[in-house]
Amino acid sequence: MNPAITVRVPGSSANLGPGFDALGIALQVHLECTFRVADHLSIEVQGRDAGIISTGPDNLIWQTALAVAVRAHRPLPLVNLAITNEVPLGKGLGSSAAAIIAGVVIAERLLNLGWKTARILDEAARLEGHPDNVAASILGSVVASAVDTGGMTHSVRLEMPAQFEAAVIVPNFQLPTKEARAVLPDSYSKADAVFNIQRSALLIAALATGDRNAFPTALEDRLHQPFRASLVPGLSEILRLRAPGLLGCALSGAGPAVLAFYERGSAHVTDLIRQVFAMHGCTTELISGGVCKTGLEIFSAK
Repeated sequence: MNPAITVRVPGSSANLGPGFDALGIALQVHLECTFRVADHLSIEVQGRDAGIISTGPDNLIWQTALAVAVRAHRPLPLVNLAITNEVPLGKGLGSSAAAIIAGVVIAERLLNLGWKTARILDEAARLEGHPDNVAASILGSVVASAVDTGGMTHSVRLEMPAQFEAAVIVPNFQLPTKEARAVLPDSYSKADAVFNIQRSALLIAALATGDRNAFPTALEDRLHQPFRASLVPGLSEILRLRAPGLLGCALSGAGPAVLAFYERGSAHVTDLIRQVFAMHGCTTELISGGVCKTGLEIFSAK
């Protein structure tokens, strides 16, 4: 008996404005991987961006599973792996984090490591290099994370207030995370650090209590968005948008997608963001399924 196992991981948006490498939110787009032990490695891909996802041994999901096996000092069985992807690649929606989580789970199951959710999260965060995306994708909803001095990730999940909604506006170009990180400075002034600490605290409090009066101030940032604005046409104008029902906007992760928070029933405000992108020559796609509350799911395939 060689049952198949399916891993379902939501995409995510990180930073949420001021919470650089600390805050994330899970989205209703998913990476789904079904695998079973086989006598040779085979990888099939369908869905979004399938043409640029490797079907060879250099596939990120498989490479992650191998890395976990090396760290566990155990040989990894070969698999048949079927990938169905909905998460845009290179757009700031946590595609690499989702792939890494899937790889960690695949190794954990194949090697019978018996890891709890916290251990899977910690391993994925170590491999990803920062915890914001992986924590949101694993736990669902809104998540705040920090890495302690020993390198372990600690995460706390918040429910998205019922009166708030979120959507992502995805422009028609990619922005590699490496390029987006390269424009950031090596150090910041005390004033800018305090600015972001205040707004990160305010944002968490607003999301915990549902206080809309904290917006849009709670989404302001001086640590990454001003430096990345030159890489995303229209971003500066989008961050300044104000309209009834619109709580505010933030760059989604490293971009170029934009995360919009708005009051329930005001989904039309996303058209304003799309119009700004259009004025800068960018067509866009709206991802408006809302926040994924369930996070990582693992189940036996039918």
